[in-house]
Parts: sequence; C-alpha cells; structure tokens
Amino acid sequence: MSINELERAWVEVDLDALRANFEAVRRAVGPGVAVIPMVKADGYGLGAERVVRALDRLEPWGYGVATAREGIALRRAGVERPVIVFSPLPPDAVEDAAEARLTACISDLGGLERWAAAAKRVPGGLDFHVEIDTGMGRCGFDWRQAHQWAEAIKERVGPALRWTGVFTHFQGADAPERAAALVQWERLRDAVAQLPVSREDLMVHAANSAGALRFAECRGDAVRPGIYLYGGHPAPDAGLGDAPAPRPVASVRSRIVLVRDVPPGTTVGYGATHVARGWERWGTLAIGYGDGLRRSLSNRGFALVRGRRVPIVGRISMDMTVVDLSGVPEARVGDVATLIGRDGDEEITLEEVAGLVDTISYEILTGLTPRLPRVVLGDDAGA
Repeated sequence: MSINELERAWVEVDLDALRANFEAVRRAVGPGVAVIPMVKADGYGLGAERVVRALDRLEPWGYGVATAREGIALRRAGVERPVIVFSPLPPDAVEDAAEARLTACISDLGGLERWAAAAKRVPGGLDFHVEIDTGMGRCGFDWRQAHQWAEAIKERVGPALRWTGVFTHFQGADAPERAAALVQWERLRDAVAQLPVSREDLMVHAANSAGALRFAECRGDAVRPGIYLYGGHPAPDAGLGDAPAPRPVASVRSRIVLVRDVPPGTTVGYGATHVARGWERWGTLAIGYGDGLRRSLSNRGFALVRGRRVPIVGRISMDMTVVDLSGVPEARVGDVATLIGRDGDEEITLEEVAGLVDTISYEILTGLTPRLPRVVLGDDAGA
C-alpha cells in the first residue's frame, strides 16, 4: 500500500529508525548485556510482527510480551528466539503458552504449580523466570521473604522445569530523583543473594528503557527496552545522560477532505465550543477519536499543514477533526495534515501530544486504532 493510495488517514512506521534506536540501546549497555525488546500491545501499536521482522536481523536475545496470545502469535509468525510473558498467566492460558514453549514469569507458588504440571507434558520441558516485587506492587514474590519462597521454588525445579531468570520492575526509573530505582536494585540484589541456586544459572534483569539508559549500575544481565525503541522519550523530565534521544518511529497523518471559508460567528463541532472570531478558513481532516486521536486535544492540539502549525478547533469527533487553516490559505483538499511527526521544519512529537492531554507517550501510541493502516517506511517498505 503506497501513501498515494491512502485516501483518509494512516500511521507511518519508520523501521530504520526503530533499528537505530535498538542499536543505540545496545551501544549504551555494552556487549555483555542481553537486549530483550518489548513487543507487547502489538508492538506498542505499530505491529508486533513487523517490529520483530525488523529487529530479528540485529539478533536480540529474545522478546517480551504481556500475554500468552501475544507470544503464540510470534511463534506462528516464525519467531524461534525466547519469548517471555511478563504478566502472570491466567490458568486457562497455561496449556497454550506451554505448547508454544513460551517462558513464563512466576509471581506465586500457584502459578508455578500450574506451569510445572504443563512442563511434564512438553518434550524438553519449560523455562520460567521469577518476578521479585521490590516496590512496584503489581506482581512478584516479596523481596523481604526470599529465603522462604525461594526454597519452595527450588523444590519444584527439575529436568522438565528450569528456573532460568529472576527480575524486578522499576517503578520510577524515569524520575529525576535516582534514589527509588537504586533502592529497588539493591533489594533485588539482596533477594538474589539469598536464592538457593547458582547466580551463574540465572539471568538477572530489571531495566526498562529509562533504567537501561540512565542507570549503568542496574543493567544486570539483560535490559528490556520498550518505548525508546518506538521513538518515545522514556524520561522526558530527567534526560538520558550520554544516550541520544530516540529517533521518531511513528507519524500520524490524515487527508484534508473539505476546505471552507466561514464568516464570523460560525460554530464548529459538538457543543459549539469554537466560534469564528472573524472570517476563518477551516479544513476538515478525515481522522477522529475512533482512530485514536485523543478527544482531549479538542481546542488544544495542533496539526502541521504544508510545514506550518495550525490549531485544532472545536471538539474532535469520532471520524473528523477541524483545523483552522487561516494561516495556510493555499491549503487544498487532498493535502496531508500531520498530527504526530515532522513536516518540513516543524514537528509535533509524541511527548508534546502526551503532555497536552496529561498522559504518557505509551498511551498515545498504543491508543492508535486498527482503523489506521500502518505504512512501512525504510528498507522494509513493500515487504
């Protein structure tokens, strides 16, 4: 599908930029640290299979997902590297996850019992990683009780059930203050020191994008980059030290489908929240909150048209959005408007959009709906 064939709205995915961001992480952490790209939520909304195809040539250690279904889809797409499911597996998902030879993350003994039972039915057995709760609070064994649960886990390990990793999740690696992440790392280290298994047999990991790039002392054996790979800044309030800012990967664009000159007093959108103060030129874009353009950008957000910034006016509808083209009088029906991305010298970043609606770049990306076709740029285009 070429851009010229797209009559409405779409997301451009720059896979060259994706790979460049991966390589930036690899350079930052050094050759002794494995890189596990997180491809959950359909590759942060950009298409997990295309992301994996783009990254696999760079030989990551494996991939991270959030659900058994996501992991199974990668196996069906031909992925042979380890695939770790970073959320506890619901009981009904265990058998399918085991059949796909996924690596489970264990947070309680009940989950381990179910995984052990499934492992007995899988030739060659199964691996698992243990999550340790050091302050995130969502999942994991309590770090303060490692001497208790670790012995119970070891009792269940055998030829069919292999304990191959241990990890935690930072709750504040993106914060300007470094103390919280360092405390969690020390808690993880304390717990690992109490485990009744050889440290050499376990992959120890904790760092997400922000942790991998900001905390050299907390990288462990592997890092788990996510948002940085997809062009989002993982610590916009804290910086990344010597690491470069990520290259933008996703752009959101739409066609102008109507241009109107309206007299003073004309209203636009549900609730008539914008009233023309004088003669204005309005352009209707074929995109709305049904595509993932946040409704809270109404009367607040911007688009780029012919390299110039124009404001969104009125409330964003499910399928349409209106912008004020008065400053771009030469704009025409069929022109492309950019809601996220670059047009000439102007750019609207993920962080800008997220800030305008008081959220994070992760939510903006993963909220882009399937109604927007994904168009691949880079040397994978047309593949």
